[in-house]
Amino acid sequence: MITPVNPPDWPHPSGYSNVVVGEGKLVAIAGQIGWDPVREELVSDDLAQQCRQAIANMLTALESAGGKAEHLLRLTWYITDRDAYLKNAHRIEQAYREEVGEHYPAMSVVIVSGLLEPRAKVQIEATAVLEPKKATKGKTSKARVPRK
Repeated sequence: MITPVNPPDWPHPSGYSNVVVGEGKLVAIAGQIGWDPVREELVSDDLAQQCRQAIANMLTALESAGGKAEHLLRLTWYITDRDAYLKNAHRIEQAYREEVGEHYPAMSVVIVSGLLEPRAKVQIEATAVLEPKKATKGKTSKARVPRK
């Protein structure tokens, strides 16, 4: 259903895919930040912890539409601090693998001057593709608790 189709003469990407093709029902997930969505409070001022929570929030939203991590087609990460992102890249990658697994959709990272929530350091936007029969309307899903 979702297939990487990187050009054959390009080097294998690290931690993402350059080109991904999907077929099915499209799910768009608005940007998720590193907050507890029930309390509407950031979980930490630490970038890696905010990334882990933003990933968990994005997966909870995807599950409510009937999807799983392997249905992710594209992720766009908006970060406010390039140096902090690079400094914490290993911890962020570890959080990604623990939450999402070994699935790597097409991904972009965009550096922005700020996010609507002043203390937020990351926002993740997602697009997923579900098999038409798996798509549901208004399915409830319990909030994911990020793995520690």
